[in-house]
Amino acid sequence: MEFRVALLAVKDVEVSKKFYGEIFDQKVVLDLGANVTFSGGFAIQQGFDWLVGLPPDSIVEKSHNMELYFEVDDFDAFIEKLNEYKNIEYVHEVRKFEWQQRGVRIYDPDHHIIEIGESMKVIAKRYLAEGYSIEETAKIIQHPIEFVKMCSET
Repeated sequence: MEFRVALLAVKDVEVSKKFYGEIFDQKVVLDLGANVTFSGGFAIQQGFDWLVGLPPDSIVEKSHNMELYFEVDDFDAFIEKLNEYKNIEYVHEVRKFEWQQRGVRIYDPDHHIIEIGESMKVIAKRYLAEGYSIEETAKIIQHPIEFVKMCSET
């Protein structure tokens, strides 16, 4: 068995396709009209209630029980890009977490949570460039030593 794709129920596939394409640089790899698969390995489906035979009112917005997670190398540039978009609803503004990663969470047009985090690889490389050892960096960013070693080799 092989996992293939996570699917989000959406009200308007064109609105969501534009949102994910413009903000997250997602390329459409398969467009079946009401169902679109993106290069990031997830899909959107308009008419999900009909597809699975559920009452329309059972599709809940802001369920807050899952999120899509993206990482970006240039977090500051992404935040500038995000600020250019009107009507972005934030779950929370930019935060810096104890593992030194900055992140922000927003809602997509259908109120699914989207998290955008600064690349942990970039963070590891920054600490290494500042002279911290692999072990010190691993402790600071709360990631395995093997991850930090991999970052130091690329």
